[in-house]
Amino acid sequence: MTPPIIKAMSDIATRLTVSPAPHWRCGRTLHAMMRAHLAALLPALLAGVYMFGLPAAATVGVAGSVAVLTEVLCLRMQGRDVDVDNFTALYAGILFAFLLPATAPWWVAAAGAVVTIVLGRTVFGGFGCNPVCAPLVAWAFCRMSWPAAMDIDLNLAHFMSNDPVYQLQRFGVEALSQFDYVDLLLGRQLGGLGASQVAALLVGGGFLLITKWIRWYIPVSFVLGVSAVSTLFWFIDPGTYAPPLFHLLAGSTVFGALFLATDTASSPVGKLPQFLFGLIAGSLVVIIRVYGAFPDGVPFAIMLTNLLSPLLDRVRPKPFGGK
Repeated sequence: MTPPIIKAMSDIATRLTVSPAPHWRCGRTLHAMMRAHLAALLPALLAGVYMFGLPAAATVGVAGSVAVLTEVLCLRMQGRDVDVDNFTALYAGILFAFLLPATAPWWVAAAGAVVTIVLGRTVFGGFGCNPVCAPLVAWAFCRMSWPAAMDIDLNLAHFMSNDPVYQLQRFGVEALSQFDYVDLLLGRQLGGLGASQVAALLVGGGFLLITKWIRWYIPVSFVLGVSAVSTLFWFIDPGTYAPPLFHLLAGSTVFGALFLATDTASSPVGKLPQFLFGLIAGSLVVIIRVYGAFPDGVPFAIMLTNLLSPLLDRVRPKPFGGK
């Protein structure tokens, strides 16, 4: 007969310990943070509407409004105060919309906005409790459920250009001669309606960095990860693998580095863990683009790295207030 396993009291006590979050009153509020983030998205939104037309604005409007209404419904069902005036739901809905083709069906934008709030946030306890960046949960759900409706090239077939990361995956580096790096920088490429507006995203992300609403560790290390791994592949065989600058400017790399990977709830807290987080996520972007089934590896790379955040936070932890 196998004897019962008796745990020491000290072990049980350790496992049941719940640590409080480090609270540091800095004078900044959630409202101010969300207003700054929404303002940072404005250049990319305007550039997306200029590039793709009014359907881009309609898609953002549907996703943002449905996300807010879903948040109201979820809060009322939980008996909690309705605080959608903090703009967190609106911001999450717009982030999801930025990943969509500008002409995506309205019901995809609406369904994704519902999933962003319900599966991405509410089931984990609401804003700030989500282990994975909430808009990416909705993106993965819609990408798996309705691949045709989420297909960039298929939805924007009437444009006289192609999706660069899709062309790389299907036709190799020979197909990249049709793209100019200046065009990619200025957002003259097919992609997510806001996620492909590289220059405008740099303006918005630069604003968040200068005003210190986000720290530089994740964006810089994310770019370093993309650059290092793509450079390695490129040195191995430049006839097979795309150059690093292409990986940086194509797809949603910049959007992921500045707005998705920096999600406060699903990214690590410490400086070194944040740097490692960005480095791993950036490296996975290129690996998924080279070996994966999806052309743009940014969403899945960040989602996978989000799951490592609790582990990364154990790397050289620093007591609150310590130097």
